Amino acid sequence: MEDTLLFIRFKNGSEDAYKQLFLRYYAPLLAFASRFLSKTEAEEVVQDLMLYLWEKRGDLLIESSLKSYLFAATKNRCFHVIEKRNIHERIHANIYDKLKNELEDPDYYMLGELSEKINLAIGQLPASYKQTFELSRFSDLTNVEIAKELGVSVKTVEYRISQALKILRKDLKDYLQVLVLINYIT
Repeated sequence: MEDTLLFIRFKNGSEDAYKQLFLRYYAPLLAFASRFLSKTEAEEVVQDLMLYLWEKRGDLLIESSLKSYLFAATKNRCFHVIEKRNIHERIHANIYDKLKNELEDPDYYMLGELSEKINLAIGQLPASYKQTFELSRFSDLTNVEIAKELGVSVKTVEYRISQALKILRKDLKDYLQVLVLINYIT
């Protein structure tokens, strides 16, 4: 049966015409798509096209030959898959480039672990020591300013900070060499 008549019958909903169209063009379209894509991707593209044809059969308007339409549609779908793959590869490459330095730097993991241990150790300080220590180290307040804010003497502020440092030294003794090195470098 000629393509024009086959297409007219197919467009009118003939399942037999669809089967004939499928049998006639599936293998050649698959071979064509395989020139651009892997076998699995090519099969997916051609199967999607065949499904699309059946679902849209009533709305299809083919101005060229059926054969030209099918091969052009397959080529366009292949290029879409390739473009999508290239976009994914570029995204993965960008993510890799951004994370590469962190992944290759063993200090990154050590610093992350160290930061976690420091935060945990500070969190376990008695409340008054913690508050005074954080105001001193993270708010950059002087001992006089901390004393005014907390309503205590400067001596009390100094005592709390020294006690907090003593506790932190004990809790972070395994990391002291790293801390000294970081302070020396920065």
